[in-house]
Amino acid sequence: MSRIGRKPVAIPSGVTVEVSGDTVKVNGSKGELSIVTLPEVTVKVEGDTVIVEKKKDTKEGRARHGLTRQLIANMVTGVSEGFEKKLEIVGVGYKAQAKGKVVTLNLGFSHPINFDVPEGVEIVQDAENKNILVISGADKQKVGQAAADIRSYRPPEPYKGKGIKYVGEYIIRKVGKAAGKAGE
Repeated sequence: MSRIGRKPVAIPSGVTVEVSGDTVKVNGSKGELSIVTLPEVTVKVEGDTVIVEKKKDTKEGRARHGLTRQLIANMVTGVSEGFEKKLEIVGVGYKAQAKGKVVTLNLGFSHPINFDVPEGVEIVQDAENKNILVISGADKQKVGQAAADIRSYRPPEPYKGKGIKYVGEYIIRKVGKAAGKAGE
């Protein structure tokens, strides 16, 4: 039995969960999210909790039991608190400008890169440090995918650490070439 799937999802105040057929809709102050549940599970709302039960005790049923419960828990957290990822731009001349629905990245290429912000995601520059982009939104998958897409333009390199990295990410550094020939 799935340990994650057995836990009920608590519904905080200000959040409503509606189950109609195989669709689960979650409304909150940050927005509205919905998923279509898989055929191996059933979802019920009892009081201020959401309970996910599997129909059959098969390998797929156990896996999708925990998956569905966690997706619903992420939706509840997203519409009440939201999700956030922070990216740090490291390198001389590397910078980003967030203007509306477009983020312009200057990453050492011969041209700037224009990244279109997906629907439901907000990208702003940190107020204290202009080299930090704050990506936030209600949908955890969209926030993480937007951060991964931006990071993929210039991942951090192992010698000087230049590139785009997550705040708090540790980059394993390599030692460069020895300075000169030692044997001569």
